[in-house]
Amino acid sequence: MCRQVFGFRLAMIALAAPSALLNAGPGLGVRLVGAAVVVTFMGSYVLFRDWERFGPLLLRHPSLLALDTLFGALLLVSAGPDTTLAYVSVCTPLLAGLVYGWRGAAVFASLQGLILLLVHAALPDPRPGPAESLLLPGLCVIAGAVGSSLRNLMFRFGAATRALTTVRARLAVAEAVGAERARLARELHDSVAKTLHGVALAADGLAASAGAERVDAALVRRQAELVARSARRAAAESRELLADLRREADPDHVTDLPAELAARTRDFEARTGLRATCRTTGEDGARLPPVPPAVARQLLTIVSEAMENAHRHGAPTRVEVRAGVHGDLLRISVYDDGRGLPADTTLEHLRKTGHFGLVGMVERATSVGARIHIGRGGHPKGTEVRLDLPLAALTTTGAPASAG
Repeated sequence: MCRQVFGFRLAMIALAAPSALLNAGPGLGVRLVGAAVVVTFMGSYVLFRDWERFGPLLLRHPSLLALDTLFGALLLVSAGPDTTLAYVSVCTPLLAGLVYGWRGAAVFASLQGLILLLVHAALPDPRPGPAESLLLPGLCVIAGAVGSSLRNLMFRFGAATRALTTVRARLAVAEAVGAERARLARELHDSVAKTLHGVALAADGLAASAGAERVDAALVRRQAELVARSARRAAAESRELLADLRREADPDHVTDLPAELAARTRDFEARTGLRATCRTTGEDGARLPPVPPAVARQLLTIVSEAMENAHRHGAPTRVEVRAGVHGDLLRISVYDDGRGLPADTTLEHLRKTGHFGLVGMVERATSVGARIHIGRGGHPKGTEVRLDLPLAALTTTGAPASAG
């Protein structure tokens, strides 16, 4: 919204600048008005063009808006309050309300109203009446109140959006845990159950051979060995699945994410010969939070896929894996200094051409409530795959199991 306000200011200053220059006094007056035109126009243009970069500077230094107000007052004195610069004056308290809240809106509305009253008082006869003189100052007060109200609404909307994002992330993590348990159930049916059925058939064959009139010792031995092998296989499959189930059901069991990332990075370096490093980043003293195994499995799979993609397609000389806590996010990134992605790379294009590696990474990230960014990031070249998972999504994953 601030960008739109500065765009409106640009148009109004451009329209009123000729009138201000024509009405200015010769010599020093023209130079002062010209300087005011340049400063106010360029300041508005810079903030309109790159608000994300220079907006925080305006937020930290209200004196910049006060300086702009003084330059605008010089233009207003030269051009007159009946020009389009009057709209620029109304924009100032509106911006103050949006950027600084009701206190800033009150200060700048009072300052701008005082400037307008002084300009009206300095006009040659016939001077406007009281009602006309108070119109623009009144509009400044209204604009400041509107800006402050819009600021409060946007903050509330932002808070509601963050809460909704957190809820969605928690739901996604809960769905991932449920999907993992369903997977274990399918594997239990497809592996252990079938192996035990094979054991039963082999035992039936052994019993039939042992009960025959003429016992074939070699056949009985082979069938007994088959029963033993099948039983050992079923026991191993059962132990593996039970271990996974215990990890899911135990609220105190979590995946050691830094250790897993470091191990996969070392394995990647050993297999490919590429220089690969893994380190922890983020805020000082902030440790990586506990991650449920179902969520960690998806995150680790994305990291492995990103490293493999870099090796197969990017021709890099090094790969960097980073993980850490940044604000309220768990952030994991994989960067390579290779050739980078083609300029026209989109998910739709990848789907059509049958390249499902990046598509699968996006789907995995979505399944656990994380956001994934694929591109150069803040690097001059190469590719960065960055995952951002809200920490709030990891706080309720153990609750159902604990209650059970």
